[in-house]
Amino acid sequence: MDSLLQKNKRVVQRFNQEVIAEGNLASFHELMDESFVNHSATPGAANGPGGMWHTFHNILRPALSNLQVHIHAQVAEGEVVTTRKTITGIHTGTLLGVPATEQPVAIEVMDMVRLREGKYYEHWGVNTLAAVLAHLRK
Repeated sequence: MDSLLQKNKRVVQRFNQEVIAEGNLASFHELMDESFVNHSATPGAANGPGGMWHTFHNILRPALSNLQVHIHAQVAEGEVVTTRKTITGIHTGTLLGVPATEQPVAIEVMDMVRLREGKYYEHWGVNTLAAVLAHLRK
């Protein structure tokens, strides 16, 4: 029998594959609590479910072809799953104002997701997107 911790890890794995890598809106709605809060949203940006979808669907996916998510490690405790991952792709579209360079991109991410009844309820995270953008501008 699967433990709650294993089930929570699988929810996060599904979100990373189906929502981030594949852009599946149905999976997004299935895995996202309507009361979700992204505590790491950029100041002034929407921090609810719509803001999270916007980040992946309107910013990352159009800018990075062959977008993939590589999960390196996960730790679960209670309702929280912490994941170390790399989001990769080829920079073939404009990314936050930086025109396409055709360069490979790797964004390192550490995030914590609090789940409620198998859905994303809260998120905290840090990533290397600013460093990637600085490199692409060179």
